[in-house]
Parts: sequence; C-alpha cells; structure tokens
Amino acid sequence: MLKQLWLATALCCVSSAVIAAEPLPDAQAVSRYADQLLLQQPIDNTSPGVAVLVARGDKLLFKQAYGQANIELGVPLSPEHKFRIGSVTKQFAATALLKLIDEGKATLTDPLSKYLPDYPEGQAITLLQLLNHTSGVKSYTGIPGYMHNQIRRELTTAKLIEEFKDLPVDFAPGTDFQYNNSGYVLLGAVIEAISGQSWHQYINDALLQPNKLTTIVYPGEQIIVPGMASGYSLRPGQDVQKASLLSMTQPHAAGALVADLNALWQWNRLLHGGKLLKAETYQQMITPLDAAAQSDRNYGFGISRGQLRGMQELQHGGGINGFVSLLVYLPQQQVTVAMLRNSDGPGPDLNYLSRKIAAFASGNPYPEYQPVSLTEAQLDEITGVYNKGDDSRTLEVRDGKLFSTRAGGRPFELIAQGNDSFGFIDSVTRLVIERDQKGNATALRMFYDGDGEGEIWQRTGDIAVKADINLTQPQQQALIGNYASDQLQLKIFQNDENGLMVQVAGQPALALKAANPRSLYLTVIDAKLDFAPATGQATQLTLTQGPGSFVLSRQ
Repeated sequence: MLKQLWLATALCCVSSAVIAAEPLPDAQAVSRYADQLLLQQPIDNTSPGVAVLVARGDKLLFKQAYGQANIELGVPLSPEHKFRIGSVTKQFAATALLKLIDEGKATLTDPLSKYLPDYPEGQAITLLQLLNHTSGVKSYTGIPGYMHNQIRRELTTAKLIEEFKDLPVDFAPGTDFQYNNSGYVLLGAVIEAISGQSWHQYINDALLQPNKLTTIVYPGEQIIVPGMASGYSLRPGQDVQKASLLSMTQPHAAGALVADLNALWQWNRLLHGGKLLKAETYQQMITPLDAAAQSDRNYGFGISRGQLRGMQELQHGGGINGFVSLLVYLPQQQVTVAMLRNSDGPGPDLNYLSRKIAAFASGNPYPEYQPVSLTEAQLDEITGVYNKGDDSRTLEVRDGKLFSTRAGGRPFELIAQGNDSFGFIDSVTRLVIERDQKGNATALRMFYDGDGEGEIWQRTGDIAVKADINLTQPQQQALIGNYASDQLQLKIFQNDENGLMVQVAGQPALALKAANPRSLYLTVIDAKLDFAPATGQATQLTLTQGPGSFVLSRQ
C-alpha cells in the first residue's frame, strides 16, 4: 500500500546455480568482500549505521560495525552493541511454544479457546494457524492510526488483546495467509497460560539462560540495557530524526526482544543444530504448510524458507521503531549472516547485503557485472508495458535513465550491463530484454536471484502519456481534506507553492499531479486517487495502487 512506499522489496526465487567444488573462502577473503560491500553504503560518522556478523558453523568469518550508535554523543557503533530485533522475536516465541509442545503441554491442533476461553471464535483458530499467520485475526499494527499515540501506551497482555479481539477477521482461519502481529501476541498469551510466567520470562528461563544467551533480553519500559544503541528514522529528503516513541510492552512476543550479533549467531547454531527442539518438531518449524506455503513468504513457524543461489535459505527479518534486523541461515554450508541497523526507513538494504555476503561465504558468489553506457535512443527502444498474467510493469526513460515500475510500486533505476541485460541498483535481481528477428523488444525475462530459468513478461504496448494539468484554487479546495477507511488514513493539502500533496498518517508527504479536476496521481509510486462526486466538494476518494483499490470517506 501507499504507506509502505520506502520499504525495501524482498526479491528471491529459486536459482539453478550450482555450488562449485572449490575451497570455501577463508575469513580474510570474506572480511575483504563484506567490508568492501558495506563501505559502499550511505553510512558515515554522522549517520546511524549497521552491524554485521558472518560465520560458518562455529568459525567466525567477519564481525564489524559502521556508523554511529549515538549521533548526539558521537559514539561509534560497535559489533557488541545491542539492537531491537523486531520481528526476529517471532522465531524465539515460536521456539518457546514448540518446546512446550515437545514437553507434551500443548499440540499444534489445540484451539486457541483451550488457553484463552474468552477469545471470540477461539475454538476455530489453532495454535498452528497462529504460528504460520493463517489465523485471519486482525493485526493490531495495521489498525489506522494505531502506530502513533496508541502504540505508546503501556499495556498488559490482556489489555493488548482487547485492542483487536473484537475486530472483524480478515479471512476464515486456515484459508489464506497474511503476516500478522496479533497472532504472535496471542501466542505469547498462550505461553503465559501454559507456563504461568510472562512470555519473555519463559523464553529467558527455558531457552536463553540454559544456553548462556545472556545478551538477548526483554527491555520492558524502564530497564537499562547496557550497550544499547540509539534508534533513528530516515525519511526521503529529510534530516535524520529520533525514532518515534512506542511502549516496548506492545510489540510483545511479535517483536519486543533486544539482542547483539554474537547472541544471534549462537542462537542459529542452537536452533538449527538440533539443540532446542526435537528433530520432528524442528522440521515442522521450517516446513511451510497449506496457505503459508503458497504465499510469497513461504512461511513456517517464525521462519521463512527460500532459495539463495540454489541453496536452501532460512531467515527472518524485523522492523521496529528505530531499528531493522535480519537473521539468515544456510543449512548446506552452516552459514550465518546477522545484520542489525539502528535506523528505520530507507537505508542499507539488509536483504540485498545479506544475500551477496552469504553467497560469497558459501563459495557461490553472485556474478559481478560492469555497467555499460547506452544512449537515450537505445534505451527508448525497450520502453513499454510488459505483462505477466494480470500483473504489469513499465520500462521508461526519465532524464536519460531507465526505470522499471511494477504496477502499484515505485520506480527502480536500472543499470545497463551489456547484451540487453539490466541490473537493479543494490539488488541481485536483473532483467534481460528479448527481441524478435527485426531487433524489436518483445519480452523481458526477470531473474530475481540473478540467474536461473527466469520469468517471462511479454511486451504488450507503449506507455500511455498521462495528462498534467494545473488546477484552479476552487478545484483544489474541493479535494483538500482528511479521508479514512478501515485500512488507511490520509490527508490532501496544499504545500507552500500551492501544489497538492498527499500524506498517509505517519509517512512523509508526497507530491501529486492532476490528470483532470477529479483524478490525481503520484510519480514516485504507481498510484492514483479518484474523487467523487463529479462536482462540488469531494466526499470520498478511491486510491488505486496496482491491483488493489481502497475507498476512503471524507472525515
């Protein structure tokens, strides 16, 4: 949706690459490669940064930090600093519940009502559906406006559940997949009901302390965490800001833990080394089922399973006010990559960096392509609309540069690599243009993991030219106002230059252009806003972004 404008898109699919039977790179080679890659990122001694660890089995290959832990005090970031890990917490919560199942205190098919008897329709929701995001429960973090003042309140588990328990479900349990923070709050409540402890105390006593993982902690509201990095927010065109406030009681078992790099590495070794769960239970944890297996996330229990250069990849990422995290494990080579940022919003793309580094450490690096120069006329030859089923993307030239825009998405600049191959900046994804015998572009083939079979998108036509008209003051005033639906809140307003802007609650304002007096569109993302009725003050707008549309009413 529009409110996810700057979020990096995770791009991964099956690759046909084969691992070469050569010696694996040593620590010196991995360090050199990773350091060179990270020094290319927009990080300096005045910005928040990133901490990175790479290991193979029990051998540390690389551990380094870049940027500042605290900008105000000029404290450099170190690999030993602690970070909020956001949704990587889900992996710990899932393991905790599975441990209770291993002990015979619950089963995956147990209904939620067995542990929370007052939860509406709890008899229709199983623990398995909470674990793999197929419960249909409404995610409280998606409630319009919730991530502002409401997220700052200190809430008990029971009070937090009251925030969403009576909301309509998104779908019938087990029929679909939708990533869901409420589901893991409910899992935390189940852990509490079974263990008689708070969810985080049980994780600490059952999983962390016995394995000497003392630097993974629940910070609560007022606990001082030694070595805790400060969190910041990055926004396009704005100075670095302090991260928005939230009560750490509210991320709960969905995202409240704090950790450092070394502890995450040791956690990977324990979990994937068979030290925490029975072998059968672990296999269930990493094996997506039913609707979760059919989703893009390919989600197990607190773990997504994918492919990286033909190797199985098990990973989970996290994003929370002021922080981004990613924990990756490649079973074939026992490679761990842990990455922690102390900023949210645009910044170093941990998915891209981890894929490049993990592939190199596994002895199967991504090919390196050298950019080549093409004239604007050469780029114009391949512009147009390309379709795959109901999905579409456009290739267009802007100011002499080629951009790819998927329906509903934002434009990504492409870099020419020669032989009709184009790479996405800071991504392993590339596309290759296919031509007919006359040299005309007829299709493009997407390689999300750099190579492999690829995905065909057929060229279906030229790009339609959008009108760009100037609206009169009365025409603008008829559209200006606040609009809301169950999913979204936004406002239309004038900037200092009397241009119209749109701003989703909590996000930066974006410029609008007018196709006609009742239809506006954005250029930084493929989205448009149509207003009704046709005359007079607008009372509703329809936001169309890709295949999705949302009707919002004037407030």
